[in-house]
Amino acid sequence: MNMTNPLAYATGDGVGPLSRLLAEGSLTMAFQPIVSLSTGQLHAHEALVRGPQGMPLQSPDALFAAARREGLLQDFEVACLATALKRWSSLGQRGRLFLNVSATALVRCFGHIEPRQLVEQMRLRGVLPEQMVLEITEHEHVGNVAEFVALAQRLHEAGLRLALDDFGDGRSSLRLWSELAPDYVKIDKYFTADIAHHAQRLKTLQALLQIAETLGSSLVAEGIETADDLRVLRDLGISFGQGYFLGRPLRDPPLELPPEAAQVLGSSRVAVLPTLRIAPSPGRLSQGALVPAEAVTPELSCDQLAARFDEHPDWHAIAFVDARQQPIGLLSRQEFFDRYAKPYFKEIYGRKPAFTFANTRPTLVDVEAGIDELLSVLMNADQRYLLEGIVYVENGLYAGLGTGHQLVRQVTESRIEAARHANPLTFLPGNIPISEHIDRLCAAGADFVACYADLSNFKPFNDHFGYWRGDEAIQLLSRKIQEHCDPRRDFVGHVGGDDFVILFQSHDWEARCERVVAEYNEAVRQLYDDESRSRRGIEAEDRHGTTRFFSFISLYMGAVVFAGNPGRWRAADVANAAAMAKQRAKQRGLSIFVEGVGLLAPAGAGQLQPL
Repeated sequence: MNMTNPLAYATGDGVGPLSRLLAEGSLTMAFQPIVSLSTGQLHAHEALVRGPQGMPLQSPDALFAAARREGLLQDFEVACLATALKRWSSLGQRGRLFLNVSATALVRCFGHIEPRQLVEQMRLRGVLPEQMVLEITEHEHVGNVAEFVALAQRLHEAGLRLALDDFGDGRSSLRLWSELAPDYVKIDKYFTADIAHHAQRLKTLQALLQIAETLGSSLVAEGIETADDLRVLRDLGISFGQGYFLGRPLRDPPLELPPEAAQVLGSSRVAVLPTLRIAPSPGRLSQGALVPAEAVTPELSCDQLAARFDEHPDWHAIAFVDARQQPIGLLSRQEFFDRYAKPYFKEIYGRKPAFTFANTRPTLVDVEAGIDELLSVLMNADQRYLLEGIVYVENGLYAGLGTGHQLVRQVTESRIEAARHANPLTFLPGNIPISEHIDRLCAAGADFVACYADLSNFKPFNDHFGYWRGDEAIQLLSRKIQEHCDPRRDFVGHVGGDDFVILFQSHDWEARCERVVAEYNEAVRQLYDDESRSRRGIEAEDRHGTTRFFSFISLYMGAVVFAGNPGRWRAADVANAAAMAKQRAKQRGLSIFVEGVGLLAPAGAGQLQPL
């Protein structure tokens, strides 16, 4: 190691192909842009090594493989750094430069020098240290994490910035992120590729954004290759992006973005974020559902159990466990005292084990049970849990007690909360995602149309043919709306019942609405029986209990155009305006009624409610 010039490197024996390239100085660099997604400006470039064009060692993978074979890996990495600095200086670029260096090379090559020596070599090459970002790769190979972190911090204090590469590819470490406190964290392309269609990846990125905010790092999304993905990542709040759609690696870095990328970043159009198509399940029991009652052994006598119940009047039951703390029985307070109060019971059974009277097959529920598991308990043929309660377990061991009432409430509350996120019938986004999307549209100042869709004569149809047929009518509407909406521009939500909200950014939104109305009104007739179709309707009771004739179900849509300055509206304003437009469509017998924001109703409570 050259202590005076840390960027000096050995060229090997001159026999191997890489050794010859190093000796000849034949390495070249390509530069790929890193773009600010908020401003659309070029923020930095990443230096990427290349071998002679058209030769076997042209690609980075081939070069690194040769370096390993020839035992020149660390020297090759230093050569890449020196080449990148020289080329960047010759270009006269003033932006930041990301330089790839493995954690191993950083420690071995620069661990025993003063950071100022490396900084001085950069200055000699015409590059300011604050322009440089050391992009750390291969984090898993660090033998001494503390030593590596200490070195990185010294380099950071000397003016160099730090980045973690490919976070999320299996090599990265949240611990290292926390300890290193890098300026940038580059998110592996697995999480960003096709993000416009993967709700789970989007949720992961949202979690990483929270971590980045906490740790003071900026996220760089790698692998951006489509306009849709770029729009989603911008709207998520990712700071920077990199990928072929933003610019390919070139020897002479471009001074501006490709036109198609600039158009996306300069547009006020808001991305329709992918949503989970199933209702979320609860993770753990809600507070108060589990009673941490003490369990007892099967040897406990009836007299002892009576005393235990007297000490704890809030216990509705008692659980029996074996030596491993696994539940083996349950005895309710009421059942026990019904027996204990009988004549001569205490004399005969007072000193005998209370376990004799326990239910040895109690209802067991895991504390991590999801909504489907809880529902299966409620639907079980054995309904004794309603009287004696249930036993909660964690990893098969006793965790506490619960009542049947609490279980029913837990399921009910979970389903209500889940429906706010995703409607259980159509799996479309519910109240909360709808409101969030409206807020995003308004915050971005985007022009959009809020449309409220509702069915007439649905209730009599539902009463006459039954809920299953009613569900078919709602699902049919869901399909027709989605068929005629652009999933990249138009957000479709299901408020509840037969009420749907569409937030259009498509310019031809009115034609789309007309097609939805025409096709739905024609298709829904197939859900009627032959007699009803011949009569063009049904006899059913109205809301006042009077039997009268109702024609076919028909679709009405009310639309409000928000253009010019939508940023001043709130979700409640938008929802109320669209709902009132729908009401006017029904009142006037118009399939589609359109009005402007000038007729906006006062804001409501902030929740979308079916009307």
